[in-house]
Amino acid sequence: MSNQQAKQLTLISHKLCPYVQRSVIALQEQGKRYQRRDVDLENPPAWFVQLSPLGKVPLLRVDEEEVLFESAVIAEYINDIGDGTLLADKPFERARQRAWIEFASATLDNIGSYYSAVDEPAFERARGRLDENWIQLEKALSDSTYFSGESLSLVDAAFAPAFRYLDLFEQLLDVEMLKDYPRLSRWRQALAGRTACASLPGGECRGLKAFRQWHQIPPTKLARLPYNSAWAKWIAKFKESR
Repeated sequence: MSNQQAKQLTLISHKLCPYVQRSVIALQEQGKRYQRRDVDLENPPAWFVQLSPLGKVPLLRVDEEEVLFESAVIAEYINDIGDGTLLADKPFERARQRAWIEFASATLDNIGSYYSAVDEPAFERARGRLDENWIQLEKALSDSTYFSGESLSLVDAAFAPAFRYLDLFEQLLDVEMLKDYPRLSRWRQALAGRTACASLPGGECRGLKAFRQWHQIPPTKLARLPYNSAWAKWIAKFKESR
């Protein structure tokens, strides 16, 4: 654990990847020094292709010799070489935390479907799945500050990047997405106030850039957007009806 010899850590990443951001939170919470090397996933360098079995980020290179992949594995490794406080000691609670980390990944998938929906039915399906996610999370949360109590865990690190997407959605749609979920809202606010979570990059992937740009473009030009214009038209219709 924390008494292990310090290791040289290099996080191979993309600056906007929410799964990379989980690793960043774990590294910062554990006080680990690390180097970060961002790659262009649309034009990955040969060395990255050789290192990454799945062709994805994050990767964690340890002492320039060994490489770990998959964000959940990397986060647990960071916890193990740190003070071990980001996962519970008891086997059942630790397993429960791992299950909710998987749930966070499913939530991110639904968020992706939400902002890339090709038409109104697809949008409604994605919104319905997200509502189901919020309902389940509201039931799982207590009145504690974080998911597992008063100390941040890897579950919190997994959900913090997902909540960042809501900032943009709420700005554009002029809605409060979690207004019916008081515990979930408090949890989101607590994570936003955590230094490691608040320092996450605020940039946007290509799809989110298009999502943001729709409201600045006249309706006659919506079809020229680099994403499906039906989504933009539906949002315009939604805002006009409010």
